[in-house]
Amino acid sequence: MSNRNIANRNQRGQRTLAGLLLALLAMVSPALAADYTVSVEPSYPAEQARDVYQPLLDYLSKATGQRFVLHYPSNYHLMWRDIRNNTPVDFAFEEAQFTDYRAQRFGFVPLVRTIEPSIYALIAQPEMAERGIDALVGHQIVNMPSPSMGYALLIELFRNPVSQPEVLSTAASWKDGVEMIFSGEADAAMVPLYIAQLYPNLVEMHNSRSVPGRAVSAAATVPDEIKAAVRDALLKLNDDESLYAVINEIGTTQFVATSAAEYQGNQTMLRGFFGYTEPATP
Repeated sequence: MSNRNIANRNQRGQRTLAGLLLALLAMVSPALAADYTVSVEPSYPAEQARDVYQPLLDYLSKATGQRFVLHYPSNYHLMWRDIRNNTPVDFAFEEAQFTDYRAQRFGFVPLVRTIEPSIYALIAQPEMAERGIDALVGHQIVNMPSPSMGYALLIELFRNPVSQPEVLSTAASWKDGVEMIFSGEADAAMVPLYIAQLYPNLVEMHNSRSVPGRAVSAAATVPDEIKAAVRDALLKLNDDESLYAVINEIGTTQFVATSAAEYQGNQTMLRGFFGYTEPATP
């Protein structure tokens, strides 16, 4: 066999080997980095939600080597339906009532929570606030739709069924609700305390009871090593000053470790809302 034929044969063999390696890499790569969906509460307009949460998802992707994709329900009613139906998602970043419901009903594992507890403030202009909470009966209070935490805590405040304010669920975000006070479209608003503190010219008429802060929980189907990687990444998030904007944007200063036990019992806040059923007794 001539040297030329040997060289051509070697080149063909090299090309074949390269092709096999590329094919093998194509099959292996998806296993190296999977897509994980992260569901969040619909407390922003959709476009704004992507701006708020994408930096966090990008950080998790970089820290864990996986890909994280935002799952954003269009409103609280659809979110509550999806939660009840256990519509598949891999992670959820939600308030205590939803965190507990997912944990107790579907085996979700709370990994971390915001270091700050969840407290909601009923705020109004000074002239309305000085008249007291009872003066709000028959007046308009803006809130995010049921069964958001703000709505659930507002119901606790006005328990008399014949002495109720008119609850407006037309706000597109918590801050949008505050703007409705300034525009005269509402007399008061129920918002997270960290939002209320951004408006010192409004008066906090009432602060709700404190519940464990919003938690990131993982579905039972997520591998343990991925749960651990996400937990570790979120616990370290505040260590890097360059990432300050990431956690500041979602209304916290730090994530801390948590467990299902810390949230147990909070799903009862959902009792007054359509579709809630009592958990089966053992």
